[in-house]
Amino acid sequence: MKRTILFLTLAAGLLVPQGAVAQVPTTDGAEEAQTSRLSIGGYGEAAFSRHFYSDNQYRYKNWKQYANDPSNGQFDIPHAVFYIGYDFGSGWTLGTEIEFEHTGTGVATEIEADEGGEYEKEVEKGGEVALEQWWLNKRFARWANVRVGHIIVPVGLNNAHHEPTNFFTVYRPEGENTILPSTWHDTGVSLWGQAGDFRYELLMVAGLNALQYSRDGWIHGGAASAFEFKPANKYGYAFRLDNYTVPGLRMAMSGYYGQGMHNNYPNEMEGAGKLYSSLKAHTLVGSIDFSYDAHNWIVRGQADYGYVSDTPMLNIVKANMQKNSNANVSKVGRNAAAYSVEAGYDVLSQVPAARAKGKKLYLFGRYEYYNSYIPEETQTRYEYTGRHVATAGINYRPLPQIVVKAEGSYRKLKEPFNDEPSVNIGVAYEGFFR
Repeated sequence: MKRTILFLTLAAGLLVPQGAVAQVPTTDGAEEAQTSRLSIGGYGEAAFSRHFYSDNQYRYKNWKQYANDPSNGQFDIPHAVFYIGYDFGSGWTLGTEIEFEHTGTGVATEIEADEGGEYEKEVEKGGEVALEQWWLNKRFARWANVRVGHIIVPVGLNNAHHEPTNFFTVYRPEGENTILPSTWHDTGVSLWGQAGDFRYELLMVAGLNALQYSRDGWIHGGAASAFEFKPANKYGYAFRLDNYTVPGLRMAMSGYYGQGMHNNYPNEMEGAGKLYSSLKAHTLVGSIDFSYDAHNWIVRGQADYGYVSDTPMLNIVKANMQKNSNANVSKVGRNAAAYSVEAGYDVLSQVPAARAKGKKLYLFGRYEYYNSYIPEETQTRYEYTGRHVATAGINYRPLPQIVVKAEGSYRKLKEPFNDEPSVNIGVAYEGFFR
């Protein structure tokens, strides 16, 4: 039982389902019978896409030139994640999550015979390997837990529920995945618990780095660090509150605040007499989301809105950074937004034989709007960053842990930019092996 509860916590991005929290061990040291303290699990996705638009990097700058380009396709392993958890007893638990994005990354050393036997290192493939979670949790009561380590920052629907069985689309929903770090994870401390129909979480983590904000991703890159450590000259503060009063319905609000400037290494811009010491880049994000799962329907929705202060001065600083620095020199807008709703109905619920075997087939539709660059009046405008996306498709679940997805998607940009239709097919799982 403890093993199951531990990984429900991991798999839900630290959002333990209502009712599951009550089954965590009590603080008096009493322990339930169990087969093992060790838990192993994970999730993964494989995807194929065909894009019926140009993949040229200048397609927004010179849209006429690329309007009739041929389609292009790609195979991808967006995420392959492995969980390892351990229950030490007496209210102490460990959670870890190791993630391979796009099958990881690789570098090889080769001897170039035609260059006098020189040793050369070559990048074999792109991708990322990341320790997405590593934390120790101490439970004092159902309503009082402390988690310390590398943790999920559950701001927005996508970060709180980022496993592939928690959204209909083949890839993670575009809007939040574009404007927010995704999955947003950082090192810090979290106080969380559940009381009645409410679950809360309060976090203090390392702050974001405004020099990594961008036009096409807003604060998406701000949680990353190019160094062996994460600079934490400034701190970020986040919260999440979920309500489960209505059966089948979860409603939530979440948010983040932190100073984005002067959180880089070396911190050379802050201090007495420094030209940019007054630049703060205060960053605020507010989000509401919900999910409904009952009567053979699944409906989800979210709305995010964000603000960064001092963006005109911030863009000047970014443009003047050294070319070999780790800064993103593209402009960042003062605001960003993302809104979406998706709904799916299980048509196999009307087939008794399929229903008896637990099979599900959801026909779904989804609409979202997002804009990663909403500038002040004095800032340069880039109209292509505002996008409407309509998607329709199916999710077939032969088992609760496995889903096969297929969809058609149409991304509409503001005229005169070319629209971007695509077809995506994928398969995903989330399971616990022990």
